[in-house]
Amino acid sequence: MSLSVKNAIESRISINHFLANRPLDDETISALIGLASRAPSAYNMQNWRFIAVRSPAAKARLQAAAFGQQKIADASVAFIVCGTLAAHQQLATALRPSVQANIMAQRVADGWVEQAAITHERDNALQRDEAIRSASLAAMTLMLAAQEAGLGSCPMSGFDAEQVAQAFDLAETELPVMIVAVGYPDTDNWPQKPRKALPDILDFV
Repeated sequence: MSLSVKNAIESRISINHFLANRPLDDETISALIGLASRAPSAYNMQNWRFIAVRSPAAKARLQAAAFGQQKIADASVAFIVCGTLAAHQQLATALRPSVQANIMAQRVADGWVEQAAITHERDNALQRDEAIRSASLAAMTLMLAAQEAGLGSCPMSGFDAEQVAQAFDLAETELPVMIVAVGYPDTDNWPQKPRKALPDILDFV
């Protein structure tokens, strides 16, 4: 593990208090999502979408759906991380760049598309599970990218998903999985809380 990744993991904390009125530019936001999109997903479906909420009006809508949490208003940007349902239907398109780059053969991509269709088409629970898994992996990657960039972040699950979907016109196939608030930390945040001892969580077999 590189020193920078190790440091990002060990130094990351969940920021509850951000410095207000510290915007991020388009380039920085795009760079963060570019890194988040490197997260893994089943079949490389890339079954996610990110909404960068940063205008005062949009923040107010999101804050209302997140039970009034102040960090939404104070963070530079609050990302709505959505997982995509029925993502197998766009898998051929998602895999095309890998075929064009000679990373995988067309017959392999076709096989993946066929297998994903078999397993996902009529299994709504699997589609939802994959959407949540992929969005969560992307959200964690986003937080580590923010940490490496000298920013703070906080994953937020405390929100009304239906209200978020309505307030931001999400498609029926888009599931709001997590909000990740990103910005400049204030001084009154907790340090990283101690974790359980390894013998309590690790088994060798």
